[in-house]
Amino acid sequence: MTASAGSPSAGPLQHPAALALAGCLALAVAIGIGRFVYTPILPFMTTGLGLGKPEAGLIASANFLGYLLGALAAAWRPVPGDARLWLVGALAASAATTGAMGLTDELGAFLALRFANGALAALVMVLASSLTMDRLAAAGRAVWAAGIYAGVGVGIALSSLAVPLAALGDGDSQGPWLVCGALALALSVPVWILLGRRERAKPAEAAAAAGARAEGFTRFAVAYGLFGFGYVITATFISDMVRAEPVLQPAENLVWFFVGLAAAPSVALWGWAGQRWGNERAFAAACLVEAFGVLLSVLGGGIWMVLTAAALLGGTFMGLTALGLVNTRRLSIGDPRRNLALITAAFGLGQMIGPALAGLLHDWTGSYLEPSLMAAAVLAAAAMLAAR
Repeated sequence: MTASAGSPSAGPLQHPAALALAGCLALAVAIGIGRFVYTPILPFMTTGLGLGKPEAGLIASANFLGYLLGALAAAWRPVPGDARLWLVGALAASAATTGAMGLTDELGAFLALRFANGALAALVMVLASSLTMDRLAAAGRAVWAAGIYAGVGVGIALSSLAVPLAALGDGDSQGPWLVCGALALALSVPVWILLGRRERAKPAEAAAAAGARAEGFTRFAVAYGLFGFGYVITATFISDMVRAEPVLQPAENLVWFFVGLAAAPSVALWGWAGQRWGNERAFAAACLVEAFGVLLSVLGGGIWMVLTAAALLGGTFMGLTALGLVNTRRLSIGDPRRNLALITAAFGLGQMIGPALAGLLHDWTGSYLEPSLMAAAVLAAAAMLAAR
């Protein structure tokens, strides 16, 4: 995030495909596995450790609080030195905090580890976005930048397969955490090589020129924050929803896989829509599709309905993330890194509130229906705001 990252001035750039793959793997590690593996592991934790819904929501919100504060820190003060070192170090730490979840059964330790993991995820999101976006633009391949967000779907799909294979029983959460931590560490290794050599700093004047175009940025940031709230309740609890319903239990090991399977190609689909309709109109359309998926997750009533809901969630939430960050770059003057961090913080605030509130509502009502209806309404509001 310092000015040292992103300038093409120091010798040859890495091949654009290598840069895109580096960003893709980085987000697979920190977001697809680090942040979202909690969803398929949660049913094993509730069975084996007796976690209640409020505790489960609190653990999720600790991760999202870390994400929010990590994004704010990235916006407030750039990291010193080589941004590549920070990125690779954050990936290794993300893998470590993921694996360490399998070494404890204390709520306080879970909260601390997930908080740290969330802060690392925000740092990786901002660094991976800025490092790859600027270099790809310099190489004349700016359109490839959205492709790095497919890594989240790749990480989700891989972890969805690893979790049931690593679990020794319905209540074993230790094995999945340890195996997914090791998987994240293994995927981190190629990022350093693919990013290539360090580059010289940009002139101070370029960094000083960073800022947002007043028109549209604040409104879009609010819409992006509402999206963060709207997607996260289903994204956190969908596996737990399936396990709680006997008729849906055969789909438990498939539902998160469907999310990841749909997420990977969705970035290209919504990127095409953004080019054809404009980023903000495509963002609004994706919010409405996702709202329908959220409703279907609690109103569908059958295995194929909940798998369709999972595919709609996966098929939109990373497309929305990519549209949001690409549009932020468009709305920025000069270096976009501060604005990328600010909009990531808005997203983090929305998703921090969602799981804790959903857990409390579930305790009061005995159902995920009310939280999901609220999430769908918030997504509709985000669509209206973005489309204005």
